Amino acid sequence: MKILVCITHVPDTTSKIAFTNNNTSFDKTGVQYIIGPYDDYALARAVELKEQSGGSITVLNVGEAETEPTLRKALAIGADEAIRINAFPSDSFFVANQIAAVAKDGNYDLILMGRESIDFNGGQVHGMVGELLGIPSLSPVMTLDIEGTTAKMAREIEGGKESLEAELPLVLGCQEPIAEWKIPNMRGIMTARTKPLNVIEPTDNTTRVATNSFELPPAKGAIRMVDADNVEELVQLLKNEAKVI
Repeated sequence: MKILVCITHVPDTTSKIAFTNNNTSFDKTGVQYIIGPYDDYALARAVELKEQSGGSITVLNVGEAETEPTLRKALAIGADEAIRINAFPSDSFFVANQIAAVAKDGNYDLILMGRESIDFNGGQVHGMVGELLGIPSLSPVMTLDIEGTTAKMAREIEGGKESLEAELPLVLGCQEPIAEWKIPNMRGIMTARTKPLNVIEPTDNTTRVATNSFELPPAKGAIRMVDADNVEELVQLLKNEAKVI
């Protein structure tokens, strides 16, 4: 089975976020980058499927040269080869177009990615890739088992879980608890240095989204302490200040 895992190169969740150039650009100064957490789940499940049934794993990232350490980490975790599409991931449709172009040539049985990236949180790429390839796309997938050419999955819906079956090929957006994150060991780190990392140019440079400005969320207000016995004051604060009731 050939598996393509699409990963994002995103700021660590503990990073302090700031903007430059009159709030039109993200300030990368001092920011540590990681594999997108949801993509980490997708990669971990791909490694488990490969261990169970054999096959190969290709990891793909749409990004500039700075994303290569992230790809090398994915190789250390268990991917066999990596592809970097040499372009800034300007918008979801642009990224989906690049992934679909690679997938068409690669004839993959399964395309996995996170349910969303944690920088823009769009949650759109998997659906677009499925549409561009003309194959089913499902998200968010919480469990995944492969039996022959059939994928058995469960995903969270409002009020419960939904069990699904579909024939390969598929595009899936993954989330916990599909697998446990895998930490690369020393052997994996050393082996990753010799695994192929191919850089290709984008098929299309058209950007359909322009950023006018970024802004940080408002600062948190001061904490108000209310005596546990003073229910009336608590209700008034929730009604008049928090405006949640």
